[in-house]
Amino acid sequence: MGLLTIIRKNKVKSKEMRILFLGLDNAGKTTIMKRLNGEDISQVSPTLGFNIKSLVRDGYTLNIWDVGGQRTLRPYWRNYFESTDAVVWVVDSSDRMRMTDCRDELKELLKEERLAGATLLVFANKQDLDGSMTLKEMRDHAGRCVQGHHSLTRDEKNSSCCTIVSSALTLSIYSSTS
Repeated sequence: MGLLTIIRKNKVKSKEMRILFLGLDNAGKTTIMKRLNGEDISQVSPTLGFNIKSLVRDGYTLNIWDVGGQRTLRPYWRNYFESTDAVVWVVDSSDRMRMTDCRDELKELLKEERLAGATLLVFANKQDLDGSMTLKEMRDHAGRCVQGHHSLTRDEKNSSCCTIVSSALTLSIYSSTS
């Protein structure tokens, strides 16, 4: 299930959406955003601050804010929460050593009142790398983080507060709608 599907299910009246890409540094947020926009991804450098791209897909204008994930930048994330319709939490599923940090940051993010009602999509990136977490492991990991956070938009079909997607699936969905 892709982000546009989730947005459509929520029957958003506005055709313009503010989407925040967050996650730890080196998770792949900028690469995903560039890939969705059809840009070259052969040389991507760490985001120092933020990038903004506007994409038009299926009649929706998606204003994507890609915010750097370095530890020194994380306290500034809250400056971007206002009027956010969806959060894409990007996880480097091959970096098992940082899953505790990833979980802790996501839990803190879910406490933010300014994100109440925003759709959460957990993006399991780097699934093609050896040793990456399986989608089941990612579901379990994210499920423990979102448990009890009913302020998030609920995906009734999956009866959870978020949807987990793998990078290959999501990118092929977006590529086919271009």
